[in-house]
Amino acid sequence: MKPEKLQNEIPAAFSGEIDAFLAWMELEKGLARNTTEGYQSDLTQCAVFLSRRKVAGWLAVDGAGATDWIHSLSEKDYLASSLARKLTALRMFARFMVRERLRADDFTELISAPKLMRSLPGSLTPEEVTRLLEAPDSRTPHGLRDRAFLELFYSSGLRVSELCSLMLQQVDLEQGFLRVYGKGSKERVVPVGSKAVEALMVYLEYGRPSLVTAKTVSDVFISERGTAISRKTIWFLIKKHARTAGIEKSVKPHLLRHSFATHLLAGGADLRAIQELLGHANIATTQIYTAVEGSRLADEHSQFHPRNRE
Repeated sequence: MKPEKLQNEIPAAFSGEIDAFLAWMELEKGLARNTTEGYQSDLTQCAVFLSRRKVAGWLAVDGAGATDWIHSLSEKDYLASSLARKLTALRMFARFMVRERLRADDFTELISAPKLMRSLPGSLTPEEVTRLLEAPDSRTPHGLRDRAFLELFYSSGLRVSELCSLMLQQVDLEQGFLRVYGKGSKERVVPVGSKAVEALMVYLEYGRPSLVTAKTVSDVFISERGTAISRKTIWFLIKKHARTAGIEKSVKPHLLRHSFATHLLAGGADLRAIQELLGHANIATTQIYTAVEGSRLADEHSQFHPRNRE
């Protein structure tokens, strides 16, 4: 849903505080636009719910009203992870209002977060990755572009938002690295493997010039209109090439990022190094890949150990 449409749906009695919070998040905290749009969506959803309950505005909201909103979402089969994210948005907003002295109390203080069952991220096998990377038709500009972004995804473990926003000035193919601006606009330097460097060079010389239009600026990966390729298009193209490669798994952009991390760990890479490459703020986020590798080893043991085949 577009931000301007969300803005129009915010009940008038609730809009002022949300506007102030979003401006603070984007300007003072330096959070990415996608992140603030997510907060806007969640807070708008809460405001609409409270307005229908005849709550006059944020000053009139109490813990019971906020809890009722979370419970109403759980009845609509939202995942626990989605509920936790929405509650996080509401808590940050409530703390902002206290900090700015718009309210004296934090009305979310006593709300319990939904329990999360953390699922292990999936990954492709190295053989599946090879088939996926070779799926685009390298005889066309679009195919050269798709091969380049697939190679870069797997080589550098980028987020899809980082790939879509990548600019030419962030790329140094001679030295083999990128300067990436991740969550919270934090910069990190990411190495690019030789295969990805080669694919990018071919695309930039023979593919991208054919896609350039008067609208084109310095985005690396561009669409037929000459503008930055969108997340939706990346999603569609990855699924298309996965089908061409005969991969039966549900292949999404983040699966290549998971595969990048899982294969590095399996090859002996240090967990701290993987954390830096992925741009994780907390090592605990990266540690889930140790569980993935442990699960894979258990499967290998179960399948191949002679005492398990008797």
